[in-house]
Amino acid sequence: MDLDFLTHTPFWIALGQIIIIDILLGGDNAVVIALACRKLPPAQRTKGIIWGTAGAIALRVVLIVFAMQLLNLPALKAIGALLLVWIGVKLIAPQDEDEHGKIQGSDKLLAAIKTIIVADLVMSVDNVIAIAGAAQGSGEHQTLLVVLGLLISVPIIVWGSQIVIRLMERFPLVIVAGGMLLGWIAGGMLATDPLFVNHGEWLWAPKWGTSDGQGHAELPTAVYWAAHLAGALIVLALGKLVAARRARAGT
Repeated sequence: MDLDFLTHTPFWIALGQIIIIDILLGGDNAVVIALACRKLPPAQRTKGIIWGTAGAIALRVVLIVFAMQLLNLPALKAIGALLLVWIGVKLIAPQDEDEHGKIQGSDKLLAAIKTIIVADLVMSVDNVIAIAGAAQGSGEHQTLLVVLGLLISVPIIVWGSQIVIRLMERFPLVIVAGGMLLGWIAGGMLATDPLFVNHGEWLWAPKWGTSDGQGHAELPTAVYWAAHLAGALIVLALGKLVAARRARAGT
């Protein structure tokens, strides 16, 4: 197996992004697992946590790989970018909501495992979109990136969730930076959407860059990174605006 990719900076940048996204957006996973397993006998609780988490990870890998394939279709990257902007704004200016009130605990091991997997599936749309976008930006070995990122971050979420939550509460800039990271990824997704970079098809759409002679665009480096930066700044501005409006409405 060729391991040269381990020396490539984009691989490690993408892996870091995936881990950060999982930790920031996956805090609910620990809550779901705790609620689903709270009625299990102590002897089965660890099994419920392990198998429920394993099932959720496996399902999420499948969903993310599927999402990465979908992002190769025209306009879907643009739609995903808009969703990521919305998720980033929600991260910076969260609403008060109780998403966990409907999570039912069970005293049966298989029922608790099923609850964890189903609840994780319902609550993981934001993670799937964000991780698919981050992995696509790495170029190669995307599935390996997704698996490694989940294997590293999920144990942190499940067993270190309280520490992570305290760090986020103590350092609010971590949340802001996370929202901007989602905007950064969104900007890159939009700039590389096939609809805008494929010069041989969908000629009605505006195109970035110049054609490489094979129907695809060669994006100037400045344009590529400017799109990332613009996405991050847009999420920051919208998040602060929404937070300020909510603060005024609450006074």
